[in-house]
Amino acid sequence: MYIMSFLFCGTICMLGQLLLDNTKLTPGHITTIFVVIGAALDIFNIYDYLILKVSGGALVPITSFGHLLIHGAMESAGTYGLMGLVMGMFNLTASGICSAIIFSFFLSLIFVPKD
Repeated sequence: MYIMSFLFCGTICMLGQLLLDNTKLTPGHITTIFVVIGAALDIFNIYDYLILKVSGGALVPITSFGHLLIHGAMESAGTYGLMGLVMGMFNLTASGICSAIIFSFFLSLIFVPKD
């Protein structure tokens, strides 16, 4: 399980580095591509299969954020309808979004940006 997790996560990182080195895409573009890929894989239940096979290795990279967005939206849409699409996206991702905001705030107090 550990080897499969390492290989999956390493492959995602390698693809990101190859895109960054060999294209004119910015890190923001590459991150967005990976989130959309994770969301697309979740629509067809492929990402759930990956989680079963590689466990934590599929939950670490940014592709899992797209998976959580779609997974939460589809889960809540069955209960709450159209409004559930928006509510569900934030149910599963709220802790990640909040921690990113809090950590970035405190880090911005410590570090000075370059010119």
